[in-house]
Amino acid sequence: MRTRFAPSPTGYLHVGGLRTALSAYLLAKQSKGTFIVRIEDTDRERSVPDAVENMLTALHWAGIHPDEGVMLEKGLITQKGTRGPYIQSERLALYRHHAQELLKSGHAYVCFCSPKRLEKMRTEQEARKQAPMYDRTCIKLKDEEVQRRITSGEPHVLRLKVPRNEIIAYEDEIRGPMSFQGHTIDDQVLLKSDGFPTYHLAHVVDDHFMDISVVIRGEEWLSSTPKHLLLFQYLGWKPPRYAHVPLLLNKDRTKLSKRQSAVSVEEYVQKGYLPEAFVNFIALLGWNPGTTQEIFTLEDLIEAFSLDRMQKAGAIFDTEKLDWLQGQWIRRLPAAEFAKRVLPVVAEKYPPASRDKDFTAKTRLIQERVTFFSEAPALLSFFYEEPTPSVDLLANAKQKVSHEILPKILEELSNTLDGVLTDEWTESVLSETLKKLAEGNGWKIGQVLWPLRAALTGLPYSPGAYEVAAALGKDVTIARLEAARRLITQ
Repeated sequence: MRTRFAPSPTGYLHVGGLRTALSAYLLAKQSKGTFIVRIEDTDRERSVPDAVENMLTALHWAGIHPDEGVMLEKGLITQKGTRGPYIQSERLALYRHHAQELLKSGHAYVCFCSPKRLEKMRTEQEARKQAPMYDRTCIKLKDEEVQRRITSGEPHVLRLKVPRNEIIAYEDEIRGPMSFQGHTIDDQVLLKSDGFPTYHLAHVVDDHFMDISVVIRGEEWLSSTPKHLLLFQYLGWKPPRYAHVPLLLNKDRTKLSKRQSAVSVEEYVQKGYLPEAFVNFIALLGWNPGTTQEIFTLEDLIEAFSLDRMQKAGAIFDTEKLDWLQGQWIRRLPAAEFAKRVLPVVAEKYPPASRDKDFTAKTRLIQERVTFFSEAPALLSFFYEEPTPSVDLLANAKQKVSHEILPKILEELSNTLDGVLTDEWTESVLSETLKKLAEGNGWKIGQVLWPLRAALTGLPYSPGAYEVAAALGKDVTIARLEAARRLITQ
């Protein structure tokens, strides 16, 4: 199987584009086939410098590596394969040749209508509550007049001649049987006045010569599919199979937009999402594995993915689910790998961390609590600077630690822990010791643990009190409890 992803270089890679690329990649890998990246840059006005490099970088970040076509090698854009070039602006002669073939066979015609006339026509159609489409004014022109006007240099385009009385039908890989009435299909522009093809002609020619098996794209292209099927028919070629994936929606079921969510992959990279988590999330947008499994590696997806389990309805882009998956993937990292990944972030704020031989042991305390690596410095701060807890933090109404009882709890904590031998200073011993302290005073364990943890870390959220005390050691623990006692007497 040969699949392709064919973005236009009009900006950063859209999350919807990544989902399309991922689906095409998974199908190709399932069949030991070929995944191709092609650049559709014939819309010159909308092309953005560096967009190709940015999109390829995003694909590689996600683990989606092209087998053929346009790709990055050592940071440079290159093309590989025997069916190139894979950049449409380098294939113009091919498109123009087939446009002329369509003209000669009577399946296309020349149109001289100006943009001003077309705009006026659309405005009038909308006023009459008609679907805007070309009124075929130029289809009636005689060959002699067409040639004369072309020779005189009059701007013109080439349009597809859609048969008005036919029904164009096909079987969509996701949506099942689809059919379109010819009179509802516009005579699409195939070749623009600047000699560049539109997407409609160019992608048909490319998909044929690159032998594409399945075209996966968003449902917004569904209404254009009959035009593409006609082009394959008129050019005498077998069309690929088509699969139209559902739209991505905001939580309010409106189309995903910048107003409510980040829409470029680059934004999620910058926010610190793991590629494994983001790809896992993107794969589940509109696809149901048919099981309760939610965590998928790329290898899992290659094995499990199928178009017949794609839904037709729009898929909700739920960032809460994305954050949950991010947390799950953080937890799956080996402890040493997690430490390696957070070290640069922590060392930037706390340089001693780069020389800390116990850094991995310390990061083990926070791995279950981190969603993004950027959270690590704050969660590890108590290892590298003295905490400054407030009295209100040391006391806690939910844990029934009142301001009145707080001095007694801190005093008992300090005296009790001072009696623990240094060589017995472990989580298990501390746990047993503090449980006895709570029971002996008629306190709940939370009344003991909350002020201890707050005194040791100065944070409202942190690893557990036993873990922190064991990691800091006896001397530091006692010193911070004494500092907390002094604080509440000021």
